[in-house]
Amino acid sequence: MKKLIVTLMTFFFSVLPLSACKKEEGGKTKVKISEVTHSVFYAPLYLADALGYFAEENIEIELTNGGGADNVMSAVLSGGVHVGFCGPEAALYVLAGGSTDAPKVFGQLTKRDGSFLVSRKDEPHFKWSDLAGKEILAGRKGGVPAMTFEYVLKNAGLKNGENVTLNYDVAFNLMTGAFEAGTADYCTMFEPTASEYQAAGKGYIVASVGEASGEVPYTCFMAKESWLKANAATAKGILRAVAKAVKYVDEAEETAVAEALKSYFDGTSAASLSASVKSYKRIDAWVKNPAMTKEALTRLQDIIEGAGELPRRVSLEELTKNDFAEEVYKEVFGE
Repeated sequence: MKKLIVTLMTFFFSVLPLSACKKEEGGKTKVKISEVTHSVFYAPLYLADALGYFAEENIEIELTNGGGADNVMSAVLSGGVHVGFCGPEAALYVLAGGSTDAPKVFGQLTKRDGSFLVSRKDEPHFKWSDLAGKEILAGRKGGVPAMTFEYVLKNAGLKNGENVTLNYDVAFNLMTGAFEAGTADYCTMFEPTASEYQAAGKGYIVASVGEASGEVPYTCFMAKESWLKANAATAKGILRAVAKAVKYVDEAEETAVAEALKSYFDGTSAASLSASVKSYKRIDAWVKNPAMTKEALTRLQDIIEGAGELPRRVSLEELTKNDFAEEVYKEVFGE
């Protein structure tokens, strides 16, 4: 975490930021967004593009895969992108490091962990306490998925190294292959990997980590305060488009959602996309109101603190700019 803060602050002080979005031919505003990874977990973001909701806001997005929250935040601070889409802990670390133009979270999309626990055997009556004495592939140590998993285990009376073993030695993108090859008793997987793995008869989904952990601000939109001041209408347009997509997913059949997502996931079948969307709808993964809540931020900081990675507690007001999100929520959902 300390290395992350140093790296980010170096980028911040050494490179001039982008202050405004470029107007494209036809009046559209081009916004560069870096996403932490490409996943069905973020379906409403892609649907906002596929269904023309960004176009309705005269916004054209250029989406790049940052390959991790630290890379996303570096791109935001350096001015390589306008908006970062990742876990808010990345902005929290920069804020705690003392930046004078720390990124503000101006909207949230996912409100819980999106991973599922996969077992080698069918366990219809699975309880978290059943993991006592077992080994689990849980992701990168210090990463929010792994820290959230630790939080769930702690609530079940389990602690790594005492009555359960968490394997952090396998890279995130290699975990499924390692599990299939015989490593560990359980593995955490995001969709569509979890559903595809189960459909192939290789394992069984026995629990949702996000359901067990409770609501947290898991994946959010963030930008530097200077950019938000200069581009308020664009920031609200992004949130409005994504909120419309959340509303669409909430009301549409999974098959229709999957069809709209197909071009964003080459090589993934419509059936797999449909199953993934169904899984995330079942656990209530996406927010209607993109404004972060104090309760959710408190839980996230409890999770990070429990893992020994929290430099200091920050307030909701320090980390977020919620007024855009509240305004958009009322417009789209009328609540």
